[in-house]
Amino acid sequence: MESTRWFVLVFLVKLTLFIVSAMSQNVRREECATFDNGINMCNYESHDKMVRKLMKLATRYPNLARVDTVGDSVEGRPLVYIKISGNVTRRSHLEPMFKYVANMHGDEVVGRQMVIYLAHYLLQNYRRDRRVKQLVDNTEIYLMPSMNPDGYTASKPGCTTFGGFNLFGLGGKSGRENANGVDLNRDFPKQFDERQDVDSRTLESGRQPETIALMRWIKSEPFVLSANLHGGAVVVSYPFDDSATHRSGLYSASPDDKFFKKIARIYANNHRTMRQGNKCGDSFPDGVTNGAKWYDVPGGMQDFNYVHSNSFEITLELSCCKHPPASTLQNEWILNKESLLKYMEAIHSGIKGEVIDATTGRPVQNARIKIRGNSKVIRTTRDGEYWRLLTPGEHVISASANGYERSQPVQVFVPNNKKQAVYHKIILQRRA
Repeated sequence: MESTRWFVLVFLVKLTLFIVSAMSQNVRREECATFDNGINMCNYESHDKMVRKLMKLATRYPNLARVDTVGDSVEGRPLVYIKISGNVTRRSHLEPMFKYVANMHGDEVVGRQMVIYLAHYLLQNYRRDRRVKQLVDNTEIYLMPSMNPDGYTASKPGCTTFGGFNLFGLGGKSGRENANGVDLNRDFPKQFDERQDVDSRTLESGRQPETIALMRWIKSEPFVLSANLHGGAVVVSYPFDDSATHRSGLYSASPDDKFFKKIARIYANNHRTMRQGNKCGDSFPDGVTNGAKWYDVPGGMQDFNYVHSNSFEITLELSCCKHPPASTLQNEWILNKESLLKYMEAIHSGIKGEVIDATTGRPVQNARIKIRGNSKVIRTTRDGEYWRLLTPGEHVISASANGYERSQPVQVFVPNNKKQAVYHKIILQRRA
């Protein structure tokens, strides 16, 4: 009799706990489902479900969004992005291209979710929010939630890894690497160890399909500004990620170090905990760091963008826990939302313009844009456009192209707190 009473008591306690848990989960689902105009931040979703979610957004907003892919992963999953623009079928003249790429380490998942939520947010608020409309109308935005869908599929929730195994994920592989066991953020051409002035086939030789797909995408499109999203710390890292000596702790400055520090601080300053610089027990003044000074990363995607294209890229480390419980995602969005928007808006800074043939009035393709005292060269598009990200102040700009005389250097002033880049047209004279 006593055992029966005990069984009934235990049963009632368990039933009560189940009901309370179910009610609390329903409340949380309701809160998530209505957050920021209905963005569901309750759960992680599989890669297939994520792709379907992006496709639904493109169907719902056909004039603003389009879904496409740059290739496939080792296991055949598409490397999908959603393109968002006020004129999504064709880029407007002098409209700069921006990209966020997340989840290249498959177990670093917060950035993946932030990019998905950002797509929802921009599209749902396009007609409600003047700031969002301004950004979308004047920027061609590319959002890739997962560069490593195979690794993501293998990853399980948990915060600590050891020897590549997730201690809180029942001992399975962490999912950091791709399906071939390669760290994709070490798989790009190493600027200090490999020849960079070789043809594309040689440059791609021996690399992973995900890496090759991103290399081709980066080199084929005139991206201006970008970021890749990671986890395991809370800090913004900027180029260079390595140095010729490969000594961690050695500051390795790019020619645009001043600008990189400025935009890194834009992200960190608008993130409530990142700007403190000590979220995960680290010490990062102002929440930013030069990549190589933190630790040496040869073959990273951040530096490949800068060395091989017009795109200036930084790395966003968003969470101490790489694969945290889904219950934390809404708060992560609250922390990162303003930073994500402010960083995108920074694409409209510095100088933009066109390079024109003095005789024909036609655009000059592949002209070289130079800033005095800076070795970084920006190339014009096939329509003669260029964008040169710069800090406020005086800059001396010039252009050159095969078959043309170099233009006379011109001083251009970039004002502070201007929301649009300064327009400057350059006319080139053909050589006699």
